[in-house]
Amino acid sequence: MEKTLVLVKPDGVQRGLIGDVVSRLERRGLKVVAMKMLQMDMDLAKRHYAVHEGKPFFKELVDYIISGPIVAMVIAGEQAVAVVRQTMGATDPAKAGGGTIRGDLALTIRYNIVHGSDSVENAAREIALFFRPDEICDYKRDSDRWIGGF
Repeated sequence: MEKTLVLVKPDGVQRGLIGDVVSRLERRGLKVVAMKMLQMDMDLAKRHYAVHEGKPFFKELVDYIISGPIVAMVIAGEQAVAVVRQTMGATDPAKAGGGTIRGDLALTIRYNIVHGSDSVENAAREIALFFRPDEICDYKRDSDRWIGGF
């Protein structure tokens, strides 16, 4: 079973969209195996966005993600990385399809509600930034056999 990191960013928290994001992921058949609300500090934000260090928008990304509380989640399921990214929609909400989180709920790239890991490798790295192994609860749901594969 694949795992990925999802963050409900400060705009999503401020707009009261945590439940909507979780609901959309669960309705796809994915499951939440870890979740916490936190206020990212500068150090964690820089480590999280390290792949963008040196780019012109790096400071803006960091300033935004530390501007308010976030909700961090580990989401598990078959092809979790790809399914989460499809459910979120394109980074630019204007290009995100209807029915996606960003397509339905966001207007700008800067305030696009959610972050999701872009690869299995990055998911492992990002999950380790936010969660200790003992904070991740692998469990079986009765409905898993109807969803497929796990």
